[in-house]
Amino acid sequence: METTRTDKRKKYLQRTLGILVVLIAVNVAASYIHKRWDLTAEKRYTLAPSTRNLLRNLDAPVHIEVYLKGNYPAGFRQLADATRELLEEFQQYGGNNVRFSFVNPGTDLPDSLRAGFQDSLMAKGILPFNLQVQEGGNDSYAEKLIFPGALIRYKDRETGINLLKSQGGLDPMQALNSSEALLEYKFTNAICQLQRKQPPLIGYMLGHGEPEGITIYDALKTLHEIYRVDTINLKQENFIPREFDAVLFVRPLETFTDADKLKIDQYVMNGGKVIWFIDQLTASADSLRGKSFVAFNRNLQLEDLLFKYGARVNLDLVQDLQSDMIPLVVGNIGDKPQIRPVPFPYFPLLTPTNAHPIVKNMDLVMSRFANSVDTITGGDIRKTVLLAGSNHGRTVTGPVEISLESLQQQPNPREYRQKNIPVAVLLEGRFPSLFHHRLGTAEQQALQSASGRPFKDMADTVNRMIVVGDADIVTNTFSQKSGPMQMGVNEYNPQYVFANKEFFLNCMEYLTNTSPVMDTRNKELTLRLLDAEKVKREKTKWQLIAFIVPIGAVLLFAMIFQFIRQRRYTS
Repeated sequence: METTRTDKRKKYLQRTLGILVVLIAVNVAASYIHKRWDLTAEKRYTLAPSTRNLLRNLDAPVHIEVYLKGNYPAGFRQLADATRELLEEFQQYGGNNVRFSFVNPGTDLPDSLRAGFQDSLMAKGILPFNLQVQEGGNDSYAEKLIFPGALIRYKDRETGINLLKSQGGLDPMQALNSSEALLEYKFTNAICQLQRKQPPLIGYMLGHGEPEGITIYDALKTLHEIYRVDTINLKQENFIPREFDAVLFVRPLETFTDADKLKIDQYVMNGGKVIWFIDQLTASADSLRGKSFVAFNRNLQLEDLLFKYGARVNLDLVQDLQSDMIPLVVGNIGDKPQIRPVPFPYFPLLTPTNAHPIVKNMDLVMSRFANSVDTITGGDIRKTVLLAGSNHGRTVTGPVEISLESLQQQPNPREYRQKNIPVAVLLEGRFPSLFHHRLGTAEQQALQSASGRPFKDMADTVNRMIVVGDADIVTNTFSQKSGPMQMGVNEYNPQYVFANKEFFLNCMEYLTNTSPVMDTRNKELTLRLLDAEKVKREKTKWQLIAFIVPIGAVLLFAMIFQFIRQRRYTS
C-alpha cells in the first residue's frame, strides 16, 4: 500500500515538473520568436511593410515620450492604450532602438518647472487640449490642460506630434477613431523626418505679385520647420534650378508670359514638382469690407500650360450650402448693431475625398472664393480629386457680383444641386511639354546654354503635380491681438482650426518624399457602435440577461458538479 502511494507521488511530481519545463520552454521560445495573428477585418494590429523596414533599419535609438498618462476620460484612455500597443509593436521590430515612456506633464513635474515645460511642448508643436473634469464629490467641473501628443528624439534631433485629431465637424467617437488610425503614420513619418540628413529644398515662387507679407506667414513658417526654403523670382531667373525638390505658386496676380511658362515647363520635364494655389478671379475676403464688389478674371494665361498637364482651373466661383460663417449685422438693439454669424456660400468647406493618402482621415478644409478644377479626359496622366464640395453646391461663372446683402435671404436648396465640385486635384504621370514642336533650333540652344540641360518635349519619368483652385487655403488672417493666425482659422471663430495646414503639409510631403510611409495613412479602423435606439428599447432585457445568465451558469455548473460527485462516491 505504501509503495502504491509512493508511485503516485512520483507520477504527480513528474507531471508537475514536466508541465513546468514545458511552460519555461514556451516562455523562452516566445522571447526569441515573435508571432501573432491579426484576426481583425481591417488589420488593426498589423504594421505596414514600410513601417517594419523602417524600424528594422534604425541605426540609433529612438526615444519617445508620450504625454497621455493620467486619470483621463475613457476616450483618452483608449487613445493611450492604442498608442502603447502600437509602440510595443514597434519594439518587436526595432528592438532596443525603440524606447518609449508615458509622462504626465501636469503631475510628474514640480510646480516650478511645470509651466516652463508645458510652454516648451507648445513651442515644439504639441498643442494643449482643455479637458473638463468633474471635481471629486461635487457636481462642478474644472478645466484641466492636457497635451495629447508625443516628443520623439533621434540622435541630436527631436520633433513633436499631436496624437488627437481635431474634433470639430466630427462626432467625438469618429474623431477618436481617426486619431487611432493615424497613429502609425504620425510616428513613422516623424522618425523619417528625423532621419533625413538634408531636408528637401522648397522654392517659393515670386515675380507675379505673389504675397510676401503676413498673409503667408504661417505657411512659410510651417515650411521652414520641416524643409529648407528659398525664394525664386521667375522673371529674373533664366531657369528654375533642378536643386529645388518642389516649387510653390501661391496666388499669382500677373500674367505669365511664354518665357515664364517655358521655365516652368522644362522644370517639370526634368522631374521638378509643382503645387499651384490659384485664384482665377479677383475675389478676396478683404473686398467684403466694401459690402459689395465684382470679381473679374485675373488673366493669368496659365490655361494652356495646366490643360497640357491634365487640369483646368475654371473662371468661376464655387457656392456651397456647407460653408463657413461670416458676421453679419442683422439689426440693432438700441444704438448698438446686432451681429450674428451666418453661413456664406462663397466660403465653402471642402470635403476630403479619401481617394488618396494625402486626404485620408482628414477633417474639412476652409476655403474662400474657390474656383472649380476640371480634369481633362484622355492621355496617360492619372487624375485624383483631393478636395471637393458637398452634395449641395453650384458654380457661378465670372465676372461675379458679390454682395453681403444677399445673405439677408435664405439660399434656395433647389439651386444647389451640383455634387462634389472638385477644387483640388493631384496629377501623376509623364507630362508632355507645352512647347513640343514650338521651339526652333536657336531657341533650344539658348535654353540649353542658360540652364545646362537640353530641351525636353516629354518628361523622362513619372512626375507629380497638385492644382488647387483657391489660394486662401494656405493663407492666414491677421489678428490685432495675437498677430498672424494659423491657416485654416476663421478670425471670427478662432477656437476651431480646420485641416488646411494638414492638407498643405501632406501635399508637400507627397511631392517631396520618396519613402512609402505615406501609405500608412490608408489605414482605416471600422467604428462598430451599438444601435442607440435598440439599446434604449431593449435595455431592460439585456440587463436581465447580463445579470441572470452568469449567475444561472454558475448555479447550473454547481448542480452538475454536485450530482456527479454524489454518484461517484455513492457507487
